[in-house]
Amino acid sequence: MGGVDGLETHPTARSSTRASVVRMAADVSSGPRCGRIDAVTTYVRFRGKNRHERGFFPGVFWLVNRLARDGVLTAEQERFRRTTNAWYDAAYTTPSHVDPTVFDPTVNPGAVAWFKADTAGHLIERVDGYLEILAAHDIACETVRSTDPGRVVYEDEHQVVVVPH
Repeated sequence: MGGVDGLETHPTARSSTRASVVRMAADVSSGPRCGRIDAVTTYVRFRGKNRHERGFFPGVFWLVNRLARDGVLTAEQERFRRTTNAWYDAAYTTPSHVDPTVFDPTVNPGAVAWFKADTAGHLIERVDGYLEILAAHDIACETVRSTDPGRVVYEDEHQVVVVPH
């Protein structure tokens, strides 16, 4: 475990990620949301360890989709990516569909999405497959947890998008 920008980080281990995140989700209580980050809510993000040229740490969905665009996924990995991406699209809101500027680098520089650990357990459970694909392509990832990941620019029941502090 190590700290990055005041955040709690853990190398992502495929065998223990889901169990620890789901267990953590069950232990965190939720409180009222008033357009701000609730101090008792823990947020979790699965991201690469290397910064993108624009300064952010790409999340695992971005990284796997990039591998697909580069044409390097196996047929099985591509099948997983397509079916699981479709499941995520149906299961929760895509922030940029609600607000097209949420990830705009001039409006919200460095904006990234975080799961709400207390309400997104069913979404977090499916991240393991993405982590396995990234491990197979030697892309180092980490799990980051925080109670205050940044300034909220979008929020729904399962996630926030923040501009990091």
